[in-house]
Amino acid sequence: MTQTTFYTQKDLDTKKSSSVFQFAPWVFPIGFLAVGIYIVVSYQTFRLGFPLDDAWIHQTYARNFFFYGQWSFILGQSSAGSTAPLWTLLLVPGYLIQGAYYWWTILLGILSISILALLAENIFRRQNANFKIGVPLIGIFLVAEWHLVWAAGSGMETAFFAMMIMLIFYLLSLQNLNHFLIGLLTGLLIWIRPDGITLLGPVIFVQTLIGKPRKEIFKNLATTMIGFLIVFLPYLAFNYSLSGRLLPNTFFAKQAEYAVLLQTPLFRRFFSLFFLPMIGAGVILLPGFLWGIWKMIQKKNWLLISAALWWAGYTMLYVLRLPVIYQHGRYLIPAMPIFFLLGLYGTIDFFQSFSGASRYLRVFGKTAVISLGLVWLIFFGMGANAYAVDVAIIESEMVDAAKWVSDNLDQSALIAAHDIGALGYFGKHDLIDLAGLVNPEVIPFIRKEDQIARYMDEKKVEYLVTFPEWYPELIKRGTLIYQTENHFSSNAGGQNIGVYIWKSN
Repeated sequence: MTQTTFYTQKDLDTKKSSSVFQFAPWVFPIGFLAVGIYIVVSYQTFRLGFPLDDAWIHQTYARNFFFYGQWSFILGQSSAGSTAPLWTLLLVPGYLIQGAYYWWTILLGILSISILALLAENIFRRQNANFKIGVPLIGIFLVAEWHLVWAAGSGMETAFFAMMIMLIFYLLSLQNLNHFLIGLLTGLLIWIRPDGITLLGPVIFVQTLIGKPRKEIFKNLATTMIGFLIVFLPYLAFNYSLSGRLLPNTFFAKQAEYAVLLQTPLFRRFFSLFFLPMIGAGVILLPGFLWGIWKMIQKKNWLLISAALWWAGYTMLYVLRLPVIYQHGRYLIPAMPIFFLLGLYGTIDFFQSFSGASRYLRVFGKTAVISLGLVWLIFFGMGANAYAVDVAIIESEMVDAAKWVSDNLDQSALIAAHDIGALGYFGKHDLIDLAGLVNPEVIPFIRKEDQIARYMDEKKVEYLVTFPEWYPELIKRGTLIYQTENHFSSNAGGQNIGVYIWKSN
């Protein structure tokens, strides 16, 4: 049988000695600068913080694990409320030095997008041996692409997850595959987010189609699955020991919370999610992405075909199960680097294919490159402003309300809230999580206010913390005793969070 490779022998001879970190002197400084700019803009807008309340959930688990050795959000109550256990563990060293947790988290984000960019640059150069430019254009594009910079500063696992996805594709691009390591890391992905299991698709796809004898393919797949199961089975046991379920509570809670979005017509969900990476410079890469698909099919480039199929399948999974686009499409940000990489591959391949063509095409090529760079820079600036506003909303609403609750409500009071991240981190109250992350029994009636009210009565809740618009019926049963006053939320079309005395029936 003739072996089909991912790239030509010329590619292998040219790129054999290249190092993943060859362009680190370019990429790492730009990564630090890009995220640093976002942090400075957020500080000048209001103050330092994270743009998502969920980031405080990870910090609370990490802090409790470091100081008390408990995997819990509320001390003494073990729970599976962390979607990303591995990310939470990586945050733990941030508590070795008092007050260092924020900067440690940001550092992890910067390292994640920087290594991601280096991996993508290396993959690209392995697929395009004719690319001789000494500047890592693909790496620079990715490390300062606004979605990824936002993710790096979010305090969430998003950038780290994206880096690990790119690592899997990098390992699949090598001439000699380490099947056990690939399986091991694919299993490890699930400890970052459950949807990491989707990477089994390209892993199996590539190993099946690289042209090895059938017996060797089966052996390699078995080796991969052994590595995968070594990490995956303990993950299932970990979740089951905490919640009696094989997957974390968030896996079920988010789908239940946004189930109403599945009533939106399929084509509308499809376009709204598939075009998320095109909000920015990605839109200019769309023709190149389509050209790249045509070329990779012609060349039977199984690596890039698997990447394209994975990106489409991953996005379609969210179209069918969790079609949310809020917070800049944060659930799909981990897949965006694959789209960008394939778009850049196709765009560069197109202009290389017609490099000797007419003067008009050369002018068009220069215009496209300039346009791509300008849109990339413009959206980098717009992303900095969006990040700053997102941080300001979380800090002026969730964090300020949490600090008020901590200072003014009796420590024995039982509080119900939809967003519990900041409340858990800055206070020591017992909490009822109306989003179901820590209290999974809420999930079956997560959006039914009458059942939530009965549940709160049964639990003897004393206070409710929420945005008025989220629970318009519940707040009618409460007495407002505190409300934040900053303008960031209202300027974004929202309301100020309130603290209510809950009146049981």
